[in-house]
Amino acid sequence: MRRTGIITAAASALSLALAVGTAAVLLSAPSQAARADERPAMKPPREVMFVGNNWDGTATVIDVATRKAVKRLNIIPDRREELLEIYAAPDRLAFYLAIQQVVGEGHDQYVDDMFTSRDGNLLAVSRPSFADVVWIDLATGTIVAEQQMNGYRTDHMNVSPDGRRLLVSDSTDRTVHEYAMGGKGDPATGRLLRSFESGDTPHESNYSKNGRRIFHASIGRVYTPVDYPELGPVPVGGVHDAVKADRWLQVVDNGSFQVLRRWDLGKELEEAGYPGMSSAVRPMALSPDEKTAYLQVSFFHGIVEFKLRKKDPTGGGDYVSGGQPEPAYGKVKRLIPLPISEEAAALTREQYVLDSAHHGIAINEAGTRLCVAGTMSDYAAVVNRKTGRHKVFAGAARFLENREYSKPYWATTSTVDGNCWVSMAGSDLVLVIDYGKRKVIDEIAVGVHPQRVRDGLVSRRVQRAWAAGGASGLPDLSPVPIGSALQAAAEAWMAAQIAAIS
Repeated sequence: MRRTGIITAAASALSLALAVGTAAVLLSAPSQAARADERPAMKPPREVMFVGNNWDGTATVIDVATRKAVKRLNIIPDRREELLEIYAAPDRLAFYLAIQQVVGEGHDQYVDDMFTSRDGNLLAVSRPSFADVVWIDLATGTIVAEQQMNGYRTDHMNVSPDGRRLLVSDSTDRTVHEYAMGGKGDPATGRLLRSFESGDTPHESNYSKNGRRIFHASIGRVYTPVDYPELGPVPVGGVHDAVKADRWLQVVDNGSFQVLRRWDLGKELEEAGYPGMSSAVRPMALSPDEKTAYLQVSFFHGIVEFKLRKKDPTGGGDYVSGGQPEPAYGKVKRLIPLPISEEAAALTREQYVLDSAHHGIAINEAGTRLCVAGTMSDYAAVVNRKTGRHKVFAGAARFLENREYSKPYWATTSTVDGNCWVSMAGSDLVLVIDYGKRKVIDEIAVGVHPQRVRDGLVSRRVQRAWAAGGASGLPDLSPVPIGSALQAAAEAWMAAQIAAIS
């Protein structure tokens, strides 16, 4: 059942989207399907990359060795049924429309994050617009398990080092859930195991190498205004913090699921001499020894270097976050500023996509170089971890004709080839960057608005099915009309929630 406690926390901000009064406008199929490769089956493990195409409801599968797209998967085979269920519930419809118009920039969000089961047979996918996570049989394209969130939107996920458990951020419920990852024929697949508390809008989670700790961040209400901590010369930090809500960086014990440490990074930055910066930690990368976190924060074009085990300059305890005092350890060492394009410099903060100056950071295996997605400035960059020197990749695509690098949205280091893979959401392609050469070595055309890029495992069973043409076909994106009465009911429901907290 859905919890009612989350409604008041998100209702006032999300109601901004309903003001437009638009009906749900669903996408038409805008891109061509990638043809299945007829080569002999690829050998597992982890020889493919999965790219989630958020706006067209597909995932592109790429052979790492050849860097060719070998399959396009339909991630929303149940789209019509899901939409009809949403339309039947005014609260779900209200949030669906709000997510579509604000978070999705007018589009449905069908695919956010994805991981394969350790047997290479299933793909777990978070689907924001449907507020669920599904496990899809890669050989047949059928959904074998589904879990609905307590709230109204799913977001980032991560899989444990042993591949047995999946973390899913429940965006409007301030909770991260853990599910059994399972595999083909495993009745435990998709079973809810545990949950831990997050701040507002739970975002990214990362496991330590040994799986004993989870590094998690929440980003607050990125879809609201009041993006500046001051109005002209007048500081409004209290109002800003109240509107943006709880934004925490925390370390969770994976054995007990208890929060071990919780920081407000804005306060840590101010303590280090950088006042007025956001508390919202976006994607992060951990050094190989896991003593340092390289963080992206809202509105900052660059990287925050945060020492997780250094003593706090004042000994900790200077503030309280969600009932927990500031840890005695944790210190901002420095900022690594990166370029801002002229176009981005001319924008107000309210024009940033979900407050993201940058959204995507990865580190190479040696821990010597970082790879960054400069979202609002339309570039990818390789950054020397020690010196901060960087090389930027921007402008026209090198290998694909008539494409520009636009809205990079994720960066990951492939465990197979060691390169950095960056999704360019605005130009429907993925870059492959060689860390050592600091050079773009390939570009791969994918679906519409690629976001998360993850390496994965494909079983021989799946490869045989794909070679025979299994799991083929694109989503049916034909309109499913809401109806004016249903939309009016959704708007009335949201208005009632706002009135209740006014």
